[in-house]
Amino acid sequence: MKKSLLVCLFALCANILPAQHQFSRFEMYTRADYQRESIDDKVNDDNSGFKGKYLMLRMDGNLGDGFTYSYRQRFNKGVKDATFFDATDWLALTYTTGNWSFSGGKQVVAIGGYEYDLNPIDVYFASEFWNNIGCFQFGASVSYKFNDGKDTFTAQVSQSPFSATTKNIYAYNFMWCGSHGMLSTIYSTNLIEYLPGKYIGYISLGNRFTAENILLELDVMNRASNNHAFFGKNMSVIGNFTWNATEQLNVCAKATYDVNNTDCASDMCVLPGTEITRVGAGVEFFPMPNGRKDVRLHAIACYTFGNNSNTAGTAIDKQAIISAGVTWNINLLNLRSKK
Repeated sequence: MKKSLLVCLFALCANILPAQHQFSRFEMYTRADYQRESIDDKVNDDNSGFKGKYLMLRMDGNLGDGFTYSYRQRFNKGVKDATFFDATDWLALTYTTGNWSFSGGKQVVAIGGYEYDLNPIDVYFASEFWNNIGCFQFGASVSYKFNDGKDTFTAQVSQSPFSATTKNIYAYNFMWCGSHGMLSTIYSTNLIEYLPGKYIGYISLGNRFTAENILLELDVMNRASNNHAFFGKNMSVIGNFTWNATEQLNVCAKATYDVNNTDCASDMCVLPGTEITRVGAGVEFFPMPNGRKDVRLHAIACYTFGNNSNTAGTAIDKQAIISAGVTWNINLLNLRSKK
């Protein structure tokens, strides 16, 4: 069934490609790794070996008269309830008039932070929060971009990220994206229903600093519920550092810290009793000349320590992971134009 859907999709795309001026993006990207995981010096065979990580199709385009669309589909993601949308990250229609944009469909839930905002194919290891949030949901949003293009404010109502079992719950999100010299921001406040009539609130502050060949990202998220702020007690902090050593080589390091020192069961991403840290570093190499990024090789190692009360969690005490792999992008529009 999945193969049939994939074949049909490519056939459809091939038929509409002659009108390729309508596409702003039409590409496929994938990543494959060799991974070795050990926990307390014991190799985890189930999570070691050669693995296909991602296979994605991305299409963006212009329908005319202010209407644009964006679509991303994963072909390595399972379908849980017999709907093709389970493997759809987003499929949204946007209408733009002047400084205002109105969008509806399946969207990224508007939560701040640069780790959260990354394409998963670019994430080698992540925080416990990142691994447990259902960030793609159906909803609607309205955005206002200032004339100088440096600031955009978005208000969004979507299905709750925790609506896998209870559908009639929602998330109310307000986000600011800014770009001011060396500093860029993705800040949000969020009120998210985790059970009918019960909410958890996020304040998520994503900060990115750039200077010449250095990039530094710092995300700080505080989570609160039941009329308690829990400042410093229920939070995630993610730091990411990248040095562009040469045009073809990046050296990177990252640390994540998730803590929930409360007895409140509202947080379904980082459970009460959790205090877990991940640290890691590695390199990325782009072998193609002239600054092209279509092929990327990576080698990354990370180590996790602390306590995770979620027995099904991804961050585990004394967990060591080594990963090496390749990512490549195929611009399908360029392939078509070369024929």
